[in-house]
Amino acid sequence: MIEGLEIGNILTWILAAFFIIGGIVNWIAPKPIRKEYARWGYPSWFHYVTAILEIAAAALLIFPETKLWGCGLGAAVMAAALGTLVIHREYAHGIAPAMVFILSLLNGWMLFKDL
Repeated sequence: MIEGLEIGNILTWILAAFFIIGGIVNWIAPKPIRKEYARWGYPSWFHYVTAILEIAAAALLIFPETKLWGCGLGAAVMAAALGTLVIHREYAHGIAPAMVFILSLLNGWMLFKDL
């Protein structure tokens, strides 16, 4: 494999990109996203909390010393999203968060086993 491009590094950067994009989208919160948060019973400002947590997860993933923490925070954010979707029986919308949750756990495990 190309030097520095191990599967763990690639996965880390993919996850970081996902959380950056998700954070930006949740910060901007177009009308359909604001409506979803309202339908789920969250306060009108809660999309900012999600955005900050997603950007924080991405930032933690970027630095080698904090990658494991980024995986943990990212997995926690996705677990919360999955919980919301399951409670509201929106199972089809849970596919992407479930995949990111699993990939965050996998990446965290790969990092942890190398400690």
